[in-house]
Order: sequence, then C-alpha cells, then structure tokens
Amino acid sequence: MTGKRMERGLCELYDEDPERADALVFGRRSGTSRRGFLQGAGLASMGAVLGASIPFNENMPAGLIPSALADDLEDFEIEGKHPGLTVLNDRPVNAETPPHLLDDDVTPNDIHFIRNNGAMPQPMAKEEWSLTIDGEVEEELELSWDQLMNDFEHVTLKLQLECGGNGRAGFNPSPSGNQWTVGAIGNSEWTGVRLKDILERAGLRPSATYTGHYGYDPHLSGDADREAISRGGPIDKMMDPHTIVAFAMNGEDIPIANGYPVRLIAPGWAGSVSQKWLTRIWVRDREHDGPGMTGLSYRVPRYPVAPGTEVPHEDMMVMSSMIVKSIISHPEAGTEVEAGRPVEVRGQAWAGDDHVTAMEVSLDFGVTWQQAELSDPPNRYSWQRWRAEVTPPMQGYYEIWARATDGNGRQQPMVVPGWNPRGYLNNVCHRIDVMAV
Repeated sequence: MTGKRMERGLCELYDEDPERADALVFGRRSGTSRRGFLQGAGLASMGAVLGASIPFNENMPAGLIPSALADDLEDFEIEGKHPGLTVLNDRPVNAETPPHLLDDDVTPNDIHFIRNNGAMPQPMAKEEWSLTIDGEVEEELELSWDQLMNDFEHVTLKLQLECGGNGRAGFNPSPSGNQWTVGAIGNSEWTGVRLKDILERAGLRPSATYTGHYGYDPHLSGDADREAISRGGPIDKMMDPHTIVAFAMNGEDIPIANGYPVRLIAPGWAGSVSQKWLTRIWVRDREHDGPGMTGLSYRVPRYPVAPGTEVPHEDMMVMSSMIVKSIISHPEAGTEVEAGRPVEVRGQAWAGDDHVTAMEVSLDFGVTWQQAELSDPPNRYSWQRWRAEVTPPMQGYYEIWARATDGNGRQQPMVVPGWNPRGYLNNVCHRIDVMAV
C-alpha cells in the first residue's frame, strides 16, 4: 500500500469497511469471499502478521479484525505521552486529550495532543539541524542551532495550538479524517525566536506575500521526494510577534511527537500552519500551494452549503483564524454530584486571533444561562480560565453546557454550525453529563 491508503490505521479501515480492509491489509482480491481468500496468499499474509497459523480460519467472519491486532491497537502507547490520551489513528499517529485532562492553565508536555500527517521521524541531533530561509528575501539564510540560540532574542509565551479539525466528530454526515471530539487543543508555554526577527534579518522583498513551511518528517509512502505536509501563511501573520520558531516546550526540549528539535508556532490558526520538525521557510510571491494547501485541505466553502454537498475546489478558501470555543475540564463527564449542593464547574476558553469576553453555563439544556467568572489571558493567544457554580435542584440526570463569546460578539452555537467537506471549525457548545444523587 502506498500514498493515501497508508494514511489510515487499521482501526479506521476496519470500522469503515471491514471487507475492503481485508483487501487492503491482506491482499484479498475484490469479489472473493474471505473463505476463498484465506485458502491462498491471504491466509499466509494474515498468518505472517499474527506470527502463527490459524487452525479454524474457515470459520472467521469476513471483515473481522483479528483480536491480537485489535488488542495491539487498544494498548497502543506513545512514548513520552500520558496513557490517558485517546489514540485516533496509528498510522499516522494522532491522539487527542480528554477534556478533564486539560484542567491546567499550561498544558503539560505529556498531555498535549498529537496531529501527524506523515510518519514520526527519527530525532535529528541539534548540531545537525538547520533552518533555511529562501525565496523572496534579500539574503538567503541557513541558520544553525547555535545561531538560533545566540543571534536572536528569546521569548516565552503561553500559546494556544488547535487542530483545524477539532470537533469533526460532531458533523453529520461525518467528513473523512480523524474523528476529533474536543481534545485537539493545547496551551503550553513555548520558548523560541520571533519569526519576524528572522525574516527581517533575511530582508523581505516587496513581492513577499506568503510563506511555505517544510519539515523533516517523512511521507507515509516512504518516498523521499514527497512532502508529508507543507502549509504556510500570509506574511502579516508570520510577522506577528507571537508567531515564533520554538525550541522549548514548558522549559524542556520539545517532545519528538510535537516537533523536536524546532517547530513553528503560529497561534490562533489551524495547527497545521505551525510546522513541526521545521527545516525550511520558503518566502513566496503568491499563496503557497504545497501539500495541505490545495483542493479541500484546510479549506472551507466561500458560502453556506447543505450537509453532504460536493463543493467545487474553486469555491473553497484557505482557513485563517480559528473561532471562539470553550471546554469543560471539571468535573469529568459522568461524575456523580450531590443534589441541592453547589458544584464547581471550570474550564478553558479561546478565540483564535480574537479573545474571549464572556462565558456562560447552563444546567437546563440551554433554556437559561448564568455568567461564569472569566480570567484575563497572561498574554495574547493564550486560552483563558473560567469557573462557575451550578446547583442541581433535585436528583436526576443533568447536562452542563458551556458557551463562550468573543470580542466581536460571536458566540458558540448550541447546535453544530455549518457543514463543510472536511469537518473544520466546529465550535458547538461543549456539554458534559452529571448524575445528581
């Protein structure tokens, strides 16, 4: 298998189309039964994967993922990451953070979500790393690790980083891609160099319009001539003093899963703009057209469309700022609380390039709302802590809903917002269930 098919893990393949998964994973020819396929090369292939023969193979239902493989995926752990993360895919590795683990103002390294498009690379030694700045610049640069450390001012900022597809699981019909719920978000403390300072050192030509970013992560096909992903952003965003070339996460080396040794952080925009394993920034005189910038990738319709609509590529536009959103991090969904007594509710809120100006919670399915306390961010592009108390009046099942409003008066909707082909920008109110006893 090569190319697009390799971007899908076994769980996703078998969940969506078990018999097709047999064909892709074990080589069964289309139109043949599993019984027939298991008598030939397919049986040998499956036995090789399992490490043993299958005595009762004739009884295996079509499309049944072998338990040994299913167990391996269920026990799949990511080195250096909290075992409580939810793994959405094993190839490429993608994992989100359950909301109750996002209760810290600063997201710990082992809690931060992972979004990969290519294979996880082998770590590059710092002394081997370099960053090329080329294209529409007066002087092409190739910065070494020592130059990054010594030639530019360092800044440390708490910055939100969110996958553009965070919330995709809420759309119906379900768009393709990892089915993120609400946990593809983190707010770590990043240390690095302003990209603005680097670009000014290179000298931007008047023609400089956009950037294209490149990393050293390999394409899933193994083809060295193909990029796993290469996105970019307009020069104005890249010159924002909060857009940094980061080399530390919470005061430590960046974990390999999050971009070691150096990555870009363009806060408030889809996380794919914040290239991991960064090695090159190509300054361009036009919108970048690398993998992840064209077709439907990280694009939304220019006009509202009905669910399931096929939208022409020319009617899609590149995403920019993320939108207002919040999560409930305490209590954990499914918690038992005491009827008639106040329950502390708290969480985080953010709004892309904007900031959050109000938070509200509801205990009656959105009929009435009460104001929550909202903290100011420590710096621009950090999420904001909020808290409130709600009191279930009697025993029974309750849902706590949270709703944020940004500086332009835009508010989280109570239902999933307008559909788009790739399931981006779902900012429906987060809700959790509690049982009052």
